[in-house]
Amino acid sequence: MDHSVNNLLTIEKEIQLKISQNRNSQKIPKIIAVSKTFPMSSILPLINHGHLNFGENKVQEAIEKWTSIKEDFGHLKLHMIGKLQKNKVKHAISLFDYIHSLDSLKLAEKISNEQIKQNKKIKIFIQVNIGKEDQKGGILSSELESFIKKCVKDFGLNIIGLMCLPPNDNNISLYFSEMKNMINKIDLKELSMGMSNDYLDALKFESTYLRIGSKIFGNRN
Repeated sequence: MDHSVNNLLTIEKEIQLKISQNRNSQKIPKIIAVSKTFPMSSILPLINHGHLNFGENKVQEAIEKWTSIKEDFGHLKLHMIGKLQKNKVKHAISLFDYIHSLDSLKLAEKISNEQIKQNKKIKIFIQVNIGKEDQKGGILSSELESFIKKCVKDFGLNIIGLMCLPPNDNNISLYFSEMKNMINKIDLKELSMGMSNDYLDALKFESTYLRIGSKIFGNRN
């Protein structure tokens, strides 16, 4: 069996065990296999194993890798997890099923216009700047409610949840807990948080989408 499939099975077992220990009624989260920088030859074993959700962070790379594969495997779900530039929105809408990184009204408007042109609705997460970091994109929690209203009412977007890239410090549970409180307050269903190094922490706060790359595919060059 391919090492990436083995790794995925190990992670799935670990998650199921953790959830049964947590003893709450949370559902098993979806694992997005973050395949950025990995060639299709590394990804195909997972597709053939039946894995559904894959993540890329660059539109150009995703087009080159996934266009024909998605025609052959129509059931696959492709997630845009990186920063989405406005000039790439057209291609992103045609290829991806989910966008995890909506971080401005200008981008919301661009996505909205493009969705109308392509007659396609994508599932969208709003990126929250949970650590209030200048160098990171995202909406501040204090502005979140009004931002969501505009996205839904003015732009007709299908906002399904929130995403975060927490600061690299030791307060990870604090940030995840804040995200969980936020999602309860605004009544959205999905939380995209937790990566290779902290997905078990994210589980405690009922993340519904885990973005796991190196733990599945191995280290990137």
